[in-house]
Amino acid sequence: MEKKFKKHIESNFAELTQHPLLIAVSGGVDSVVLLHLCHRIGLDIAAAHCNFHLREQDSNLDQQFVESLCAQLDVPAFVQEFDTQHYATEQKVSIQVAAREQRYQWFEELITSEKYKFLLTAHHLDDSMETFFINFSRGTGIEGLLGIPERFDYIRRPLLAFTREEIEQYAQVNQLVWREDYTNAQTKYLRNKIRKNILPVFKEINHQLDQSFQQTITYLKETHQMSEDASAMMFEKVVIKQGDDMLFPLKELSELSLPKAYLYKWLEPYGFKAWSDIADLVQAETGKKILAEHYCLIKDRGYLLLRSKSKVVELVEDSYYVQENQTIKQPIHLTTKNYERTKIELTTDPLCAYLDRDKLQFPLLIRRPKKGDYFVPFGMKGTKRISKYVKDEKMTQIERENLWVLCSGETIVWIIGSRMDERFKVRNTTTNVLKIKLTV
Repeated sequence: MEKKFKKHIESNFAELTQHPLLIAVSGGVDSVVLLHLCHRIGLDIAAAHCNFHLREQDSNLDQQFVESLCAQLDVPAFVQEFDTQHYATEQKVSIQVAAREQRYQWFEELITSEKYKFLLTAHHLDDSMETFFINFSRGTGIEGLLGIPERFDYIRRPLLAFTREEIEQYAQVNQLVWREDYTNAQTKYLRNKIRKNILPVFKEINHQLDQSFQQTITYLKETHQMSEDASAMMFEKVVIKQGDDMLFPLKELSELSLPKAYLYKWLEPYGFKAWSDIADLVQAETGKKILAEHYCLIKDRGYLLLRSKSKVVELVEDSYYVQENQTIKQPIHLTTKNYERTKIELTTDPLCAYLDRDKLQFPLLIRRPKKGDYFVPFGMKGTKRISKYVKDEKMTQIERENLWVLCSGETIVWIIGSRMDERFKVRNTTTNVLKIKLTV
């Protein structure tokens, strides 16, 4: 196995020969064999052992064993003790989750502080098969059927090409000593049930299960990569990026062969997993939204809008004031200037408003639209509610969230950047004109 392992490292994990490595060593046969193999082929290694204090005196004996083994091999050893039960209670998680969180948090700290490049764990092929069956039993997508990855971030798992039987044979042939964790024999844990009761049956049915499983995983990985490529291609074709926002056009989505699958793929990284709520949102009225931890998904007419929660603008009652011949930059960039009517040429620039200055009450007020607001749209005689105007103009959610109105007293004179009020327009009888320019 040593020759096979050395060749496996050279062919598939060449990066491990070029950097200092940290090996997670529990004291069990798998991690002891990994430590021994890495030491034999001359890798630059150190060991990291976690004492979770979950098995009374056995936990301390495991720690002493790892420290003694590393001393014999002249390998640096890092040991950390945890109050796992207290952590689990405080964080309201299971013991297994508590141990995993504490373990990997410490590993990351070690990797950074001691300047190690990679962490090696002793997961092997049987572990990967167990993970496959665990995920399969719970219901999963294709990613859950890929077993344990060989690489993830700073973690490397070079024993995944080897079976539990090969590892145990190597330990016995080389007369290695290790510690047995009695909890591995307890079938109250799902993984142990699969290890003790399920895998032996499959191995009896197929004596080449190891090879068959590896081949199946290869096929699944290739299929998964194809789906990733298709997802990326459709994303570029369908999804519209607007700065940090993303728009998912519902019409284009509906024309895809599997719209729900694509939407799931694209939204899952942003923390959206309540798919029944998302399906409801597709049919909901404009303005409805769903929140994830850091993102907001908003129905905006024919789109779903994905935006960071920190950038979702809430309607506020904040008021801002502007005088004539003044420039302001908060909340928007506006410049006002007073002209004699005979000395200014009026344009149709939507970013400019030309108002009868003598009808205005200063200072002018800039605020968000409020429920019940109305104005007389330029060119019309009757009043219209702002909400109805916004709907008729088919403003997007982004446009609505960035909408401000300019008021003279309580009267709206301009939906800024959109439409003026007829009552304040410049007429032949106008003497003074206030020009207001919006800079975007």
